[in-house]
Amino acid sequence: MNALPEIKKMETAHKTTIDFGRGTIGDGSFAVIAGPCAVESREQMFMTAKVVRDLGSVFMRGGTFKPRTMPYSFQGLGVDGLYILDETRKQYDVVVTTEVMSTEMVEVVAKHVDILQIGSRNMQNFDLLKKVGRTSTPVILKRGLSSTIEEWLAAAEYIMCEGNKKVILCERGIRTFEKYTRNTLDLSAVLAVKQISHLPVIVDPSHGTGRKDMILPMARAAMAIGADGIMIEVHPRPEEALSDGEQSINFDHFTQLMQEVERLKKVFHYC
Repeated sequence: MNALPEIKKMETAHKTTIDFGRGTIGDGSFAVIAGPCAVESREQMFMTAKVVRDLGSVFMRGGTFKPRTMPYSFQGLGVDGLYILDETRKQYDVVVTTEVMSTEMVEVVAKHVDILQIGSRNMQNFDLLKKVGRTSTPVILKRGLSSTIEEWLAAAEYIMCEGNKKVILCERGIRTFEKYTRNTLDLSAVLAVKQISHLPVIVDPSHGTGRKDMILPMARAAMAIGADGIMIEVHPRPEEALSDGEQSINFDHFTQLMQEVERLKKVFHYC
């Protein structure tokens, strides 16, 4: 089932939905995937998971392998972080996603999480795409830093051609000449992909802007164009975060965001 717009007979009337039992993505609802950029401790993840669940979401993120621009930056807890994620999902009954960076780690990571994430820097790591395509674990595929819509959808094809049809696309901002924000969040691409592909599309306003004050407004915008959800960075104490604290919101701001999401679901006709 092809995602590319060049395939003239693609049946866009069909829409891919992914049911996790506790929640669904792509069924006309609006998913909020929330959690810290990096898993730092069991206490941090348990605190965040409780807030996420109490505010009505079942989806949670947390990075254990961190592809950082500088080699001196925090690189994540690795396998130890996977164990914390596994404990968190069992303790709080949340659907957990984390990034996988190498083909060798795909099977290991898949044992501990519900959704594999392919980061923007690995969007065209074709061996990795094929490897996750041979699993039955759903995949979030982030758009590459400088990738076109066609390249993004072609990367999804690599996964689906191996048999895994459970792909969720994530717009996380692209690199342009603009430096005021971390990236340029391309919401027009979300609308375009929704028109030409059957795959669900979520938006990452945290990486898309790099600014915590822009997360709520861009979440509103994502809902207005019909995105299937958002992925945002939430941390108990963003000022102490080991990774991306400047684009993470605290629990109070997350509460405000979730209240706004609930209000706007009726406005934008989400189920």
